[in-house]
Amino acid sequence: MGNLAYTTPDLEQNEEQFYAENGLQTVIPSRLRLISKPLLVADPVPDESLLKRVMENVRETFFPEKRPPLVLTSRPVRVGDPMRFKRSKTSTLFAFLAHATILGLIVWAAMLPHHSVVQQKVKVVPTLIEPFIPITKPTPKPMGGGGGGGTHAVVEPVKGRLPKVEKQPVTPPQLLVVDHPKLAVEPAIKMPQQVKIPDNRQMPNLGMPQSQQVAVASQGSGAGSGFGVGTGGGIGAGSGAGVGMGSGGGYGGGVMSVGGGVSAPKLIHSVDPDFTDAARRAHHEGAVSIQLIVDSRGNPQDVHVVKHLGMGLDQKAVEAVQQYRFSPAMYQGHPVAVQMVIQVNFHLY
Repeated sequence: MGNLAYTTPDLEQNEEQFYAENGLQTVIPSRLRLISKPLLVADPVPDESLLKRVMENVRETFFPEKRPPLVLTSRPVRVGDPMRFKRSKTSTLFAFLAHATILGLIVWAAMLPHHSVVQQKVKVVPTLIEPFIPITKPTPKPMGGGGGGGTHAVVEPVKGRLPKVEKQPVTPPQLLVVDHPKLAVEPAIKMPQQVKIPDNRQMPNLGMPQSQQVAVASQGSGAGSGFGVGTGGGIGAGSGAGVGMGSGGGYGGGVMSVGGGVSAPKLIHSVDPDFTDAARRAHHEGAVSIQLIVDSRGNPQDVHVVKHLGMGLDQKAVEAVQQYRFSPAMYQGHPVAVQMVIQVNFHLY
């Protein structure tokens, strides 16, 4: 079916005028006259079944109906060129000046001198750190020594001179009981020959050079003869035939024992020992006896086991005691080194 066009006399007149003004040939179709007449039907739009519509859609999809080629009836209209616009000289000059100004500012900013940052000089003082050199050779232990004595007297030992020095003394120093004995053996103290002791030979009688008691002839409250508050037939507060603090002979400075005026060190920091896996599985419990020396600074030294428990607990006890810290023992107001035995208990809770 062709396209229907409806025209009126006014429309035809306007079209003729438009085409005449633009020099175009006009083709005005004739007026459309309707010759058909409406028919009265029951349903102008028949209701097709769903199957029929589906079949029609399938046919149009796969077998479309060939239609006649499209014939264009429109004609181009001559119009003016919208790009035929000449820019004004004023706007062109303004754009050129604006771009030149911006470019000049960029070049001027790039040519400005830059202020360099002055870095402050830092004075470096070299620190000389000496390299750690492990000690491969065992350091010799300081010479021990010391001794003490007394006769259980209440009075402090009398002030006097020291006896002579021998490696193996026979008679301990003591007050003269029998004058001019038949088999006289001069009293002596045990001391290495290279040790130099103070020379106090100007005193007439034997005694303790540090004592302040000069009125009563007394050897002190110690035991084993000798002078002092210790034991062993020496002079001082130690144990042995030497002089001063310590034990085993010699001159002072050795390891002392608690008692006789020497206070016991006090534990200020302890570490709980660890159980070994073998001892924990076997439920092995008990105590380890550790012997150690608490030095004058309160640190444990020479830590070793004197009563074993086994199953690796001995080494755990030594490791724990090595971390102990003590308040040192005191003698006459000064810290001293003492030897002691402590118990390290292992219990499974």
